[in-house]
Amino acid sequence: MSASWRSGAGIAAVARAAACVVIFSDISATSAMAEGPFAGLTGTWRGAAEIRLQSGTTETLKCFAYYTPKGAGEELGLAIRCASASNKIELRAQLASTGGKVSGRWEERTYNAAGDVSGSAQEGRLTLTIDGGAFKGSMAVRTSGTNQTVSIKTEGIALLGVNINLSRG
Repeated sequence: MSASWRSGAGIAAVARAAACVVIFSDISATSAMAEGPFAGLTGTWRGAAEIRLQSGTTETLKCFAYYTPKGAGEELGLAIRCASASNKIELRAQLASTGGKVSGRWEERTYNAAGDVSGSAQEGRLTLTIDGGAFKGSMAVRTSGTNQTVSIKTEGIALLGVNINLSRG
């Protein structure tokens, strides 16, 4: 072994190699989380929605959606806020996925509706059924690259449905 290998230069090379292993391990862990059942949703989305009310009124709203993965990517917090000068919706959900099956809680704060969620999560798709007793609904999220559609249908409240078109913001 040469004197330079035993010197600081050799030790520095070994330290750099060890740091690379640690960095690549962290990247792999992050990638695994991003590839979980809620893959492709993480982050902020912007766009517009059309709401349909029981009165027969429809209106276009501006929207922002926020998806926050939790745990090892098996849990997801979501918030979707849409508003115009005369209407707004504010959806929130806490979801968990095990083996592609989703469960959790869902609420719409403006129309005071909440319920338990069940459904499925697959790559680019989230399909939910919402049961709040007198209130029932469904929510479908489809993601393709930087575009996303959210379709919500409800029964038992003044809000009949929402169709949202979003892009990654």
